[in-house]
Amino acid sequence: MRKKNFWRGLLGLPLLTGCAFSGADVPGSPYAASAQYAGGVFHNQDGSAGPAGAGNWRAGLRALLRAKVDTVPKTAIPVQRLSAQVLDGLEGNANHLVRLGHSSLLLKLQGKYWLVDPVLSRRASPVRFAGPRRYSEPPLPPEALPDIEGVVISHDHYDHLDAPTMAVLATRARRYLVPLGLKARLVGMGVPGQRITELDWWESVTLDGLVVTATPAQHFSGRGPWDTNRTLWASWVFESAGQRIFFSGDSGYFGGFRQIGQRFGPFDAVCIENGAYDPAWPDIHMRPEQTLQAFLDLRGKLLVPVHNATFDLAFHAWSAPLEAIARLAETQGIALATPQLGEPVTIGRARVNRRWREAIR
Repeated sequence: MRKKNFWRGLLGLPLLTGCAFSGADVPGSPYAASAQYAGGVFHNQDGSAGPAGAGNWRAGLRALLRAKVDTVPKTAIPVQRLSAQVLDGLEGNANHLVRLGHSSLLLKLQGKYWLVDPVLSRRASPVRFAGPRRYSEPPLPPEALPDIEGVVISHDHYDHLDAPTMAVLATRARRYLVPLGLKARLVGMGVPGQRITELDWWESVTLDGLVVTATPAQHFSGRGPWDTNRTLWASWVFESAGQRIFFSGDSGYFGGFRQIGQRFGPFDAVCIENGAYDPAWPDIHMRPEQTLQAFLDLRGKLLVPVHNATFDLAFHAWSAPLEAIARLAETQGIALATPQLGEPVTIGRARVNRRWREAIR
C-alpha cells in the first residue's frame, strides 16, 4: 500500500499541485502582448501564478503519506462501446456530446467530429508503467476514432494532454486549437505545426459556421518541475447552429464564470469539472457546491459533470463527486446529465438520466 501511494503521490505532484519554479522574462517572447503573461510565465485573473512555494510541497508530502479509501471502484464502470455505426447514426443536423472518460469528450457538431482533451491511454502519467490507471477501457481506442475535424486542449497536465493519444491523432485531425504556448508541446508529439492555432483568452476562430472561443479558467500548467506555467490554460466555448456548449477544463471557482456567462450565456450544455478536489487545492479545483454555483453563473441549461469516474487523482471516494452533484442538482431543480462513458447526449433533446453509479460498489 505504501509503495502504491508513493507512485501516486510522485506522479500526481506536478499534475495536481504544481511546482515552485518559474522563469525570467524571455526577450522578444511571442506572448508578451498577452494580459495573462508576465515574468516569463502565465497568470490567473487575480495575478496569481498557481500553486507554488512551501504550501505546494506540503501538499505533495501529504499526497505521499495519506492513505486512500474507496478511491477506485471494486467492480467495473459500465461503458457503452462506440462504433462507426453508432456514431454515423447520430443526426448530422444536430449537436451531440459523448464522454470518453475523465474530461475527454467527443463532440459531433453538425456532422463534424471534434475531440476535447482526449486521453485514451491506460494511464494519466508521464510513464506507461506507473501512475493513475483507468478504471475501465475507453469506449473506443484512438485508432477507431472517426475523421476528426479538430482537437481542442484546455491545458498540458497529463490527464488532459496525453502524448500517446496525440501521437495517434497527430495527422488524423485537420486542426488543433490550444492555449498560448502549447503549440511547441504538440509539435513535439508529432502534430504538424501548420495545423495548430494558439489562442489567448477571449480569442475566437470561426470554422464553417462553428465559433470556438478560448475563455478564462483559474488553474496552472506544467508537465514537470522545470516548466510551471510556461503555457496558458483555458476553458472553451463552442457555438454551433444556435446552440452553445461550455467546457471548463480544470478550474477553481472564480469570477470568470460569471463573465463568461454574461458574454456567451445561456449555455445549452455546461461540461464542467466535478471531481479530484481536496482542501489542499482550493483555488485550482472545485468542490461540488462550487461546480453548481459556476453552472448558475454560466447560465446553463444542462449540467454535464466531467473530471470524474476514470482516474484515481484525489482522496475522496470515486463516486462522491457524482453523488454530491446529483443531490445538489435535484435540490435546485437543475437538469443533470451523467451519461455512461460512451453514451451519446443530444444537445437540446429530452433524456432520462440514469444513476448508473448506484449499481457500482
